[in-house]
Amino acid sequence: MGISASDVIPLSYARANFSELADEVQAGAEKIVTKNGESFIALIGSDRLDYYHRLERERIHLLLINEAANGLDDVAAGRVQDASSAIGSLKRRRNA
Repeated sequence: MGISASDVIPLSYARANFSELADEVQAGAEKIVTKNGESFIALIGSDRLDYYHRLERERIHLLLINEAANGLDDVAAGRVQDASSAIGSLKRRRNA
Protein backbone atom coordinates (compact mmCIF):
# COMPACT_ATOMS: atom_id res chain seq x y z
CA MET A 1 0.00 0.00 0.00
CA GLY A 2 1.45 3.36 -1.01
CA ILE A 3 1.27 6.63 0.85
CA SER A 4 -0.68 9.41 -0.86
CA ALA A 5 -0.63 13.14 -0.16
CA SER A 6 -3.81 12.78 1.91
CA ASP A 7 -1.96 10.36 4.21
CA VAL A 8 0.54 13.06 5.22
CA ILE A 9 -1.01 15.21 7.91
CA PRO A 10 0.17 17.88 10.33
CA LEU A 11 0.34 17.12 14.03
CA SER A 12 -2.32 19.73 14.80
CA TYR A 13 -4.77 17.92 12.49
CA ALA A 14 -3.88 14.57 14.07
CA ARG A 15 -4.57 15.95 17.55
CA ALA A 16 -7.94 17.36 16.52
CA ASN A 17 -9.06 14.29 14.55
CA PHE A 18 -7.41 11.38 16.32
CA SER A 19 -10.51 9.16 16.56
CA GLU A 20 -11.24 9.54 12.86
CA LEU A 21 -7.59 8.84 11.99
CA ALA A 22 -7.56 5.80 14.28
CA ASP A 23 -10.59 4.41 12.42
CA GLU A 24 -8.86 4.97 9.06
CA VAL A 25 -5.68 3.29 10.30
CA GLN A 26 -7.68 0.38 11.71
CA ALA A 27 -9.24 0.01 8.25
CA GLY A 28 -5.76 -0.32 6.71
CA ALA A 29 -4.53 3.22 6.05
CA GLU A 30 -1.13 4.42 7.16
CA LYS A 31 -0.60 8.04 8.10
CA ILE A 32 2.54 10.14 8.30
CA VAL A 33 2.26 12.90 10.88
CA THR A 34 4.42 15.95 10.35
CA LYS A 35 5.73 18.47 12.85
CA ASN A 36 7.03 21.82 11.61
CA GLY A 37 6.75 20.48 8.06
CA GLU A 38 9.00 17.47 8.69
CA SER A 39 8.08 13.79 9.06
CA PHE A 40 7.59 13.14 12.77
CA ILE A 41 5.71 9.87 13.41
CA ALA A 42 3.69 7.26 11.56
CA LEU A 43 0.30 5.89 12.51
CA ILE A 44 -0.11 2.24 11.56
CA GLY A 45 -2.35 -0.55 12.78
CA SER A 46 -1.07 -2.92 15.43
CA ASP A 47 -1.42 -5.89 13.06
CA ARG A 48 0.74 -4.09 10.50
CA LEU A 49 3.32 -3.26 13.18
CA ASP A 50 3.48 -6.94 14.19
CA TYR A 51 3.93 -7.85 10.53
CA TYR A 52 6.79 -5.33 10.14
CA HIS A 53 8.49 -6.75 13.24
CA ARG A 54 8.18 -10.31 11.90
CA LEU A 55 9.70 -9.19 8.59
CA GLU A 56 12.62 -7.60 10.40
CA ARG A 57 13.25 -10.76 12.45
CA GLU A 58 13.15 -12.85 9.26
CA ARG A 59 15.59 -10.45 7.60
CA ILE A 60 17.97 -10.77 10.55
CA HIS A 61 17.74 -14.58 10.38
CA LEU A 62 18.49 -14.55 6.65
CA LEU A 63 21.51 -12.31 7.23
CA LEU A 64 22.80 -14.67 9.93
CA ILE A 65 22.32 -17.68 7.65
CA ASN A 66 24.19 -15.85 4.89
CA GLU A 67 27.06 -15.02 7.27
CA ALA A 68 27.22 -18.66 8.38
CA ALA A 69 27.35 -19.77 4.75
CA ASN A 70 30.17 -17.28 4.08
CA GLY A 71 32.03 -18.67 7.08
CA LEU A 72 31.66 -22.21 5.82
CA ASP A 73 32.94 -21.09 2.41
CA ASP A 74 35.98 -19.56 4.13
CA VAL A 75 36.65 -22.81 6.00
CA ALA A 76 36.31 -24.84 2.81
CA ALA A 77 38.73 -22.48 1.02
CA GLY A 78 41.23 -22.65 3.87
CA ARG A 79 40.79 -19.01 4.88
CA VAL A 80 40.98 -19.71 8.61
CA GLN A 81 43.07 -18.88 11.65
CA ASP A 82 42.81 -19.92 15.25
CA ALA A 83 40.76 -17.76 17.62
CA SER A 84 43.74 -16.62 19.72
CA SER A 85 45.55 -15.28 16.66
CA ALA A 86 42.43 -13.57 15.34
CA ILE A 87 41.70 -11.88 18.68
CA GLY A 88 45.34 -10.80 19.01
CA SER A 89 45.26 -9.33 15.52
CA LEU A 90 42.06 -7.40 16.28
CA LYS A 91 43.54 -6.03 19.52
CA ARG A 92 46.70 -4.89 17.75
CA ARG A 93 44.66 -3.11 15.04
CA ARG A 94 42.48 -1.43 17.66
CA ASN A 95 45.52 -0.18 19.60
CA ALA A 96 47.37 1.04 16.50
